[in-house]
Amino acid sequence: MRLAVGLPDLHPGKGSPIGAAFAVEGYLYPALVGNDIGCGMGLWRTELSARKLKREAWADRLRDLDNAWNGDAREFLSARGIEPSGYERSLGTIGSGNHFAELQAVESIASGESCKRLGISGDAVYLCVHSGSRGFGEAILREHVAQFGSGGLAAATNEAAHYLASHDHARNWASANRELIAVRVLERLRAEGTRFIDICHNWVEQVDLADRTCWLHRKGAAPSTVGPVVIPGSRGAFTYLVAPKDPGEKSGFPLPPVRGENGRAPIAARGSRTGSPPRT
Repeated sequence: MRLAVGLPDLHPGKGSPIGAAFAVEGYLYPALVGNDIGCGMGLWRTELSARKLKREAWADRLRDLDNAWNGDAREFLSARGIEPSGYERSLGTIGSGNHFAELQAVESIASGESCKRLGISGDAVYLCVHSGSRGFGEAILREHVAQFGSGGLAAATNEAAHYLASHDHARNWASANRELIAVRVLERLRAEGTRFIDICHNWVEQVDLADRTCWLHRKGAAPSTVGPVVIPGSRGAFTYLVAPKDPGEKSGFPLPPVRGENGRAPIAARGSRTGSPPRT
């Protein structure tokens, strides 16, 4: 273990803390990534108008979205170059815990220039989706734990290669899951939408850290190296879209998910969840 970083929202998880990043030389630790491989945040701009909010009508249309999708999940995945996982009944569903799909409106903009580049305007309604790989990621972790417990895998082994292949599959599957959730929401709202952010915060990647080649495990830690990141607030609190500044090795390159001055610049603060359509 070459670096362990607790971010400002650090809190207990199942077996390993959430809101943390771990850089390990020579080994992978699936337990540090956890069961929801590929979990992340997606943000869509919809064609709905923030000036014509229809909260009650929209809320009624968004009931029961965690029922199985009645479309062809295999075809949906195939069109995106993703193999089936065996868990396609869950594709397009949000799941439990802190996962959600939510309509949001802009409350204030801190950087008009940055928002203009992203195509963000104050008169649009946005859709934010937080979900992951559902039962697929859970099955991958269970397979590992059944064989190795919480132990790690030497990086240059067949076991590590097997885990990484499954891990990458789950990451892609999770991204497709968020996309299908958005498709289902937008169909219910009879609207179109364009995704402009999809950031994963549960995964492992190889990085160079302090002149060492390490495996950086992220558990609830969004990267600060891939552009703007969504920092969701809890119900009744604001959600922020921020641009990372000066990502560094010391923090393991994640973005601290808090509203301070610690290395990030706000782009837009999105509307409070109070009074908004309920999460589904």
